[in-house]
Amino acid sequence: MLLRHIKLGLVALTALVGATSCLDKYPDSAIPEKDAMQTFADAEQHLIGIYGHLMNSALYSGYLTLLPDIQCDLAYAVEGNSNTYGDFWLWKIRPTDLLIQDVYAQLYAVIGACNFYLDRIDAVMARETSDANLETLDQYTGEVYAIRALCYSELLKCFCEAYDPATAEQQQGVVLRTKYFEKEPVRRASLYDSYKFVLDDLTRADELLDDAEDTPNNYYMSEAAVQAIRARVALYMQDWDAAIEYSSILLDDKKDTFHLASFQETAADGASTFDYMWAYDEGPEVIWRIGFTSTSYGGALGTVFLNFNRDYTYFYPDYVPAQWVLDAYEESDLRSTSYFADSESGITIGYANGLDWPLLVKYYGNRAIFIPQRIFQVSMPKPLRLAEQYLIRAEAYCRKASPDPARAQKDLEALRKTRFASGGTISLTGDWATDVKTFSEERVRELYMEGFRLQDLKRWGLGFERTPQSCTQDEGNDLKIEAGDPLFVWPIPQHELEAPGSEITPNESNK
Repeated sequence: MLLRHIKLGLVALTALVGATSCLDKYPDSAIPEKDAMQTFADAEQHLIGIYGHLMNSALYSGYLTLLPDIQCDLAYAVEGNSNTYGDFWLWKIRPTDLLIQDVYAQLYAVIGACNFYLDRIDAVMARETSDANLETLDQYTGEVYAIRALCYSELLKCFCEAYDPATAEQQQGVVLRTKYFEKEPVRRASLYDSYKFVLDDLTRADELLDDAEDTPNNYYMSEAAVQAIRARVALYMQDWDAAIEYSSILLDDKKDTFHLASFQETAADGASTFDYMWAYDEGPEVIWRIGFTSTSYGGALGTVFLNFNRDYTYFYPDYVPAQWVLDAYEESDLRSTSYFADSESGITIGYANGLDWPLLVKYYGNRAIFIPQRIFQVSMPKPLRLAEQYLIRAEAYCRKASPDPARAQKDLEALRKTRFASGGTISLTGDWATDVKTFSEERVRELYMEGFRLQDLKRWGLGFERTPQSCTQDEGNDLKIEAGDPLFVWPIPQHELEAPGSEITPNESNK
């Protein structure tokens, strides 16, 4: 599989632009569709293109990661900022918003590419005579099912209500496109059927993949990645037993393959493996990352938090961390020193308004690939990390009909032990109404600006309130959002509602 690491990212699919629905924007090719993807090499190149498309800045290296957290209570817009993502911070999101359309379109573009592969792969395999190639094609097909499941899970997270097992069959899900060459109704399935589709794809992927490909820092989908997605989806579905089952495979059965990055473990350059993970995008807990190379990469996650490349002398952040986030880290919690830096660390802010505040440096940029080229703020997204699995299992233990706070506490303390200079104990009661605050803060401390906050508040039924901070934009500084606000669910792009043949029903946020 070494060849795949070398080639990955050299071929990327380009989203088409036109008057058709985002759901009809499929892979562009100079080869007629009926002649495309005929051979093993064609299938391999198509899969590389799918992975390349995941680099798109509307997805994990940009909007899909940043917008859900900026929209909530984790950051404040700086006075004099560039207004990047301003409508999201102000909760003035409209169905005509181009960022919403980009996320929706790019997820469906990847799904379309997956459907093209799945429609053609049987014919490719029927022509193939090499047993080794047939085995590899099974592996590739498993990866495609996993990617399609992941993309649908992201659409469900952004554009649908939180899953309620009691009402899921009546809740609106997403448009399920399963074929490339066949016309399908352009209407939303139920939330129940949409999640079932994701689970079915993950089951197919699991059947085709094996643990021989499990290794930290994968650029491509593996059995471990499927299990990580399955645990996350189970948590969102309130299937606590399944969440525990699949996270336990990673945390217990595969403990010799993956382990948490730690401040007590030293990496190759002498830094801790936790610091190394964010500086070089490699770590023993990274289950799957988006593979960037020096010549092929996606968006710059760190730009809105640093804007160092404005003059390469000072920092001009659009957003700074909320005070409550900074205060949530205990003194011995070393994540704060890894994620944030201030003037004492050499950070000099260039605004004339006197802003002096810790900045997010988590996405300062890959020190090996990009910083030597003076390309700043470009880091490889790491959508699947082992740390999330500890948080998933701990929450599931607490939310079962018969809660097990002792096991949940053990998981949280196992995570915190690797993040603290010393200590790291935590207390849970077994009463979710009380423990939700503990989980909310711990998920923020670990997963800050990794795209989980909007979904967490939505599925927990919580709102938030901002308290004004100095040198930040007046409008939105004191925003108060109640639980259940319609914009916890992003509006379906207006373009999709009005596309020819569309039967898509809008969200409440479209009104």
